[in-house]
Amino acid sequence: MRPSGDDIVILLATEPHGGTLTHCSAVSETVVILCGGRGTRLQEHTRSIPKPLVEIGGRPIVWHVIQIYAAQGLRDFVLLTGYRGEMIEEFVGETAWPEGVSVRCLDTGLDTPTGGRIHRAAGLLEGRRFLATYADVVADIDLDALRAFHASRGAVATMTVVRPELQFGIADLEGDRVLGFQEKPRSEHWVNGGFFVFETAALDAIGPDHVLEREPLEALASAGQLRAFRHEGFWDCMDTYKDAVLLNDLWAAGDPPWKVWDREVSPEGAR
Repeated sequence: MRPSGDDIVILLATEPHGGTLTHCSAVSETVVILCGGRGTRLQEHTRSIPKPLVEIGGRPIVWHVIQIYAAQGLRDFVLLTGYRGEMIEEFVGETAWPEGVSVRCLDTGLDTPTGGRIHRAAGLLEGRRFLATYADVVADIDLDALRAFHASRGAVATMTVVRPELQFGIADLEGDRVLGFQEKPRSEHWVNGGFFVFETAALDAIGPDHVLEREPLEALASAGQLRAFRHEGFWDCMDTYKDAVLLNDLWAAGDPPWKVWDREVSPEGAR
């Protein structure tokens, strides 16, 4: 039997203010955000705080993730915590969220894998479609387009896929002759970009010891029940200290691409 959310969820009070939502009316789906990892490649920050609390522009990156969803009508959020989860709970309780937005924390264990964290939240999710993403990924994604794409395909799950910029520039070759260079082009391959949509049936594929990106998604793909929503707009993952510096620089420049709560979202990517 799946664990009951009523037994293990921690409800945290939110303030009835904290921002203006401009894009669309309230959406019923719950958003679960994976917040339990240690962030070992960000040790300059995460020795003292959990990765979701690493700041971009003076706000924890998980705040930015929540704002991306809230600006597009999502109101119910569950943060699946683990490493230093009490600090995330404190942040949630002290933050003034936009009117109508509820943010809760669920302690899913210190070393629980990503799929296991969602499994532990099943009691909160059964019976209705839900959305899921990572606490360290930001994008100018059009969530209405993502949800419409998912609904039109009739599959159990949809995963947003992206083509990230390569870490290094590349050399264009003809035999052993160098024709020129490309500075950090986009990958030719599509990778998992987070921003998932799941029907409740997906929970049957997610076990307590599963890594979401392995057994569950592979099983859904093998069954023909996983679709890919191609997002070609801005996307970035704060995986390393260098990534954190880049995102802070983009914020400081005054027009960070993922700040969709101040403008219309990018129409790109619905394919």
